[in-house]
Amino acid sequence: MIQSLIIPQRFCGPLNSANGGYCGGLLASFLPGIARATLRKPIPLDKPLHVEKRGESVRLLDGDTVLADAESCELTLEVPPPLSLREAEAAAAEYLRVTPHPSPTCFVCSPQRAADGMRIYAGPAAGRTVVAAPWTPDESRAGRDGAVRAEFLWAALDCPGFWAAMLGETPRMALLGQMTARLDGPVRVGEPCIVLGWPLVRSGRKHRVGTALFTATGELRGRALAIWIEPSAAP
Repeated sequence: MIQSLIIPQRFCGPLNSANGGYCGGLLASFLPGIARATLRKPIPLDKPLHVEKRGESVRLLDGDTVLADAESCELTLEVPPPLSLREAEAAAAEYLRVTPHPSPTCFVCSPQRAADGMRIYAGPAAGRTVVAAPWTPDESRAGRDGAVRAEFLWAALDCPGFWAAMLGETPRMALLGQMTARLDGPVRVGEPCIVLGWPLVRSGRKHRVGTALFTATGELRGRALAIWIEPSAAP
């Protein structure tokens, strides 16, 4: 099965390319259950792309170039206890003190996108080795059933992982390489949520992190394991 797909400019992460979690969620929506998305090239915006589905895998192509792919898989990830909404709000206040932002165009986490972005500002949480942010999805994130669409849940689980990788350090550029996500239940428009991110393992330029999405009452709605990669230094 092959079909066309256009990602609007609005959903950018780095300048002139799509947000990685959003793209992973789009591909995952073609598959049942848990999915692992691998990003192989910057994904262009406002351009017709092709989605090719074969069995339990799917690819995103620009002509003959594979931009990203996803496959059904399993996920084992221990999730730390949630924070309260008040604790998440305090963490977000710390986030907003960070300047300059390493990806000011990102529609998920850049304060410069407050008017049309997701406004997920995952800052360091007091007394915990996690970052956290509150998030209340608006009606622009909903599908026909009133639940938040998968691509936005993946996006919500994406950027806090970057900030977890940079926890305790000066933020610097890193790109999402791979993300495995499991959505554990629906999130409704207007439902206050809390997003967590925590570091797992660092190996050179590669960071492995976990993220999770909770309701304000502590019910787990999604979790993800991601790999972030810092670009190599210019020679």
